[in-house]
Amino acid sequence: MLKIIVRGGGDLATGVIHRLWGAGFKVLVLECAKPAAIRRQVALCEAVYQGSAQVEGLTARLINSLPEADAVWEHDEVPVLVDEAADSVRAFATDIVIDAIIAKRNLGTNSAMAPLVIALGPGFSVGADADVIVETKRGHNLGRIIRSGSAAPNSGVPGNIVGYSKERVLHAPCAGVLHVVHDIGSIVEKGETIALIATEQGDQVPVTATLSGLIRGMIRDGFAVTEGFKIADIDPRKEELANCFTISDKARCIAGSVLELVCRYAQEKQK
Repeated sequence: MLKIIVRGGGDLATGVIHRLWGAGFKVLVLECAKPAAIRRQVALCEAVYQGSAQVEGLTARLINSLPEADAVWEHDEVPVLVDEAADSVRAFATDIVIDAIIAKRNLGTNSAMAPLVIALGPGFSVGADADVIVETKRGHNLGRIIRSGSAAPNSGVPGNIVGYSKERVLHAPCAGVLHVVHDIGSIVEKGETIALIATEQGDQVPVTATLSGLIRGMIRDGFAVTEGFKIADIDPRKEELANCFTISDKARCIAGSVLELVCRYAQEKQK
């Protein structure tokens, strides 16, 4: 059986992990000590905080060392290990490394890490950083497999949903500790306070909704944020509550391309 490591456990990474798990592959997830997923309800990195996390029938379970992974796989679950630097890649003798951190920059992945290294999104170049890249920008090329060059650069503009783009994503107006007022799944009106940021000076700075809609993503309560840090995502479609708790179309599209690459590698390895 192939040994596959996925760096990152956010919502897009979870789509990839879920697809690989569904196809019968064993996956080890590497995460940082304090993941900052906005779409927490569909992010397996939440296992770092809670010990386990469930997304669409898949359970991810936090482990403290590589030897613990076998027991998790025996229960048809996915192990999550805190290893931000990916030091365990060599010890695991990995066949495939998938960088799904979606940091819009390379946080240490290189093409020498494994026989096949796949990177998602911008910040990587085919050759030095990865063997192949999968496009993550919405549009005609979403999910396209790139075998030379790089993915489209980060535009900084969120995808358009019924006419709303930049307004959908909220960023911290200041540094401090965030306290959630309205969590994922809540319907809010434009101008309503959805969170408070407690500053070092003792102030409680409100974060207000930029449009009316459904809170699809919210950073976890008590998270220390910096000014400008992405903290929430509002979907103007109030009727789309179920979307808060299921893997997105974007994640599934990207996951399909990753699965194609993994299956082709597995097939060639058997020859």
